[in-house]
Amino acid sequence: MSYMRGDLLTKTRKLVKGLAKPAPTWLKAMEEAPPVTFPRVDGKIKKIELPEDVYIKKFFKKHPDSLYHDAIKISGFDPPPARVFAWRVLELKEQGVSEDYAMAVADIEYRKEKKAKKKAYKELKEIARSEGREPPPDPYPSAIKEIQAEEKKYVMDRFCNPKIIEIANKMKEERDMLLQNRAESGQW
Repeated sequence: MSYMRGDLLTKTRKLVKGLAKPAPTWLKAMEEAPPVTFPRVDGKIKKIELPEDVYIKKFFKKHPDSLYHDAIKISGFDPPPARVFAWRVLELKEQGVSEDYAMAVADIEYRKEKKAKKKAYKELKEIARSEGREPPPDPYPSAIKEIQAEEKKYVMDRFCNPKIIEIANKMKEERDMLLQNRAESGQW
């Protein structure tokens, strides 16, 4: 009876009251002990909001480049810097510090950590160069560079793969034909 609106008890009650149907044997027992009714959802799903979300938004307003450079690793265990910043602000606020001061302290800590990471990588590169080895890959690459590294094989593939070269040549021919047709018909 999932196609009906309302529950079975009220529908049956109305039909019996309107003399459209004889009273079933189970109606009296069901009226005495009605089934549990669950609250209906109004169709709107509430957005999950955590206490640190406010500070994460403020972090991204202050450091918009962090959206691209500090990639969120779904399978990683380290939380993104924005969340660490927000947790630190909340921690300081619990200790009784004002919000502005807590944000300033967390911001200073974020900048120090970022500088320390860059400095550590710079030292690693210098050590590798002095030993004559190739420098190690950047442990803190930007998200854009990671995506480009993943796509590099596909970019190089378009120059070597005969199928892709054939498709590109067909597209060039079609474009040339289209331009030639436009020039002949005077649509320029």
